[in-house]
Amino acid sequence: MTAFTPDYSQYFWQGEKTRLRPFRLEDAELRFIASLDSPTRQLHQDGIELPTSVELQKEWLEKVAGFKDDRVIRFAMENLDGVTVGWVTLHSLDQKNGTFSFGVAVYRDYRGHGYAVDAVRILLKYGFWEQRYQKCNSVCVHTNEASIRMHKKLGFIEEGKIRRNSFFNGTYHDDVLFGMTREEFDELMKT
Repeated sequence: MTAFTPDYSQYFWQGEKTRLRPFRLEDAELRFIASLDSPTRQLHQDGIELPTSVELQKEWLEKVAGFKDDRVIRFAMENLDGVTVGWVTLHSLDQKNGTFSFGVAVYRDYRGHGYAVDAVRILLKYGFWEQRYQKCNSVCVHTNEASIRMHKKLGFIEEGKIRRNSFFNGTYHDDVLFGMTREEFDELMKT
């Protein structure tokens, strides 16, 4: 019997470094481990969540795995070796105004390899070229230097700040607003 080896070379959901896939129940342990990284959760403006467990993560995954939530499209992010390295989401999907946003997290052990940039580029391609959105809006807390670098590397324009908009660790923080239009994305993809 021959081993099943899929050919991802023409697969839309694969970039140069990452492949996006639906969440599976087997991801519960990784999600639990990620919940223990409180500083990262704060930088992502997720706040400090109440204690969780692998079982609670499985319950949550049963509700959302396989793209069951139509308000947020959630993907697990793998590197090209098939190792799950994080997650990405499409959210704030506004058909009327043609705008969307995204979320991205790379698990601590896999940061610094360009996975976030690659995965977000796949989401931008989907949002602009497949869903006909005209603008991607994004926000990050001003102390999240990695996210700011990622936005700039992707070609986002800094559009402003909202002062004292996020609260964590006993302190208020500014949010940095980023935006990219379809035309800006098209131009960047030519190079």
